[in-house]
Amino acid sequence: MEDQENCMRVTRLAAKKRAAAEAMASEQSERKRVVLGEIQNVVSSKDVGLSKKQKIGVDDEKQKSKPKRNVKKAKEGTKSLKGKSDPGIDVSAKSGDLQMCEPYCSDIYEYLHNMEMEPKRRPLSNYLEEIQKDVTANMRGVLIDWLVEVAEEYKLLSDTLCLTVSYIDRFLSKNAINRQRLQLLGVSSMLIASKYEEISPPHVEDFCYITDNTYTKEEVVKMETDVLKSLSFEMGSPTIKTFLRKFTRIAQEDKTTSPLQLEFLGCYLAELSLLDHGCVKFLPSLVAASVIFLSRFTLLPNRHPWSMALELHSGYKAADLKECVCIIHDLQLRRRASSLVAVREKYNQHKFKCVSALSSPSDIPESFFEGTKDE
Repeated sequence: MEDQENCMRVTRLAAKKRAAAEAMASEQSERKRVVLGEIQNVVSSKDVGLSKKQKIGVDDEKQKSKPKRNVKKAKEGTKSLKGKSDPGIDVSAKSGDLQMCEPYCSDIYEYLHNMEMEPKRRPLSNYLEEIQKDVTANMRGVLIDWLVEVAEEYKLLSDTLCLTVSYIDRFLSKNAINRQRLQLLGVSSMLIASKYEEISPPHVEDFCYITDNTYTKEEVVKMETDVLKSLSFEMGSPTIKTFLRKFTRIAQEDKTTSPLQLEFLGCYLAELSLLDHGCVKFLPSLVAASVIFLSRFTLLPNRHPWSMALELHSGYKAADLKECVCIIHDLQLRRRASSLVAVREKYNQHKFKCVSALSSPSDIPESFFEGTKDE
């Protein structure tokens, strides 16, 4: 009898263990497995470092969907970010921007500066006169203005747009084409740049559609092949945006301007510079430095816009920027390319703080191109 009772106890205990194990297994099977895409959606832009979405910003809906952080850590993070721009827009040294990480920043900048000067990555400054017979500076401006709208339509990065224009200028420096194929070159170059920069680039069919099916899929792919061969598959190249991030961070250190406003204004003027063929002759780093100069002048017209820190890190004196600054200033004041409105309309949105509506004095004092404000 005693043996039977012990057996029953053991049997009941085993049954309980078995039931508990089954319940746990059932609970685990009901949990949804997190896939990679969902992980990317919930990770904040600060955690992913130099992500693709962070350069445009994080909208309110995505902010609400983010998981709650520890309150104590959140307060500490708020203190550390005080006086800096929105981490959703760009990257600081603390969030993984290698260009701003000591002791590597000077070596990285030197490497990028040497790369941008390589002849294979530089377009001819006079290719419209020397190479092209049927394409004018005005046609080029109209094409790029339209590509700004295409980039907006497909939510492409500003980096992708800058790289697209670089491909176009480099291709036109080697190959004469007629005006009927200029738009084809534009969409094919943007297709390549999208594949290089974007996480989810548009398809070939999307670029055919955006041209109202003026070109077939085969024609776009053929032009894509021609561009790749002409550029010897050297697709990676520093652009204005590459250097603009570094210079913007340095300019924000004195805290004399709104970080976010300075950042958006810099992006606006950088894209505006793409429209004018006169800026092709300048290195991307010089254009980026000129953009920062003009941005600071626009926000604080009575203060010297160039500093010793900017001169030290960029390698440019204020006098070196004068010609480029004047061209971009004319673009800003609509003295040049006044009929091209896509960039102006893009940056007249509230998400960009309507920086294209900011007014700038009509003349830049000559003294601002002499020395720096720290002297």
